[in-house]
Amino acid sequence: MSKRSRQKHRIWLIIAFIIVGYAASKYSPEQHATNSIALTSINNIEQLTDQQQSNVQLEITGKVIKLLTDDLSGSRHQKFIIKLSDGKTILVAHNIDLAPRIDTLKTGDEVIIYGEYEWNNKGGVIHWTHNDPTHRHPNGWIKHQGKTYQ
Repeated sequence: MSKRSRQKHRIWLIIAFIIVGYAASKYSPEQHATNSIALTSINNIEQLTDQQQSNVQLEITGKVIKLLTDDLSGSRHQKFIIKLSDGKTILVAHNIDLAPRIDTLKTGDEVIIYGEYEWNNKGGVIHWTHNDPTHRHPNGWIKHQGKTYQ
């Protein structure tokens, strides 16, 4: 590699470090009290519901059992209910003002969701399934039929 090429390479590395540093400085976990947990077993979901825990970031897979009417008051949300392999059900509230609506979603479809779990006496709700434009919350997503919605 020539001296000029090495200099260009160093400049690009410096620019990349500046961008990464800036992005990291915009995200502050202290600003949002979310526990980051990747749940892979049903026992963990049982723990969350039994202990009535909320503000837990998780990844979960479920089957869509009911499509609900979009909530159009305030921030708009696409809503549907998923069933886990143990039979538990969870409401999903996907913000369609910040992420694309999943127009192809049907009852019986499998989805993988990364978002924030909030306990309620009906099994809980998962929201924050989108990117956070203010960079104060972990970005979430929904995977459906090979496509990621965030």
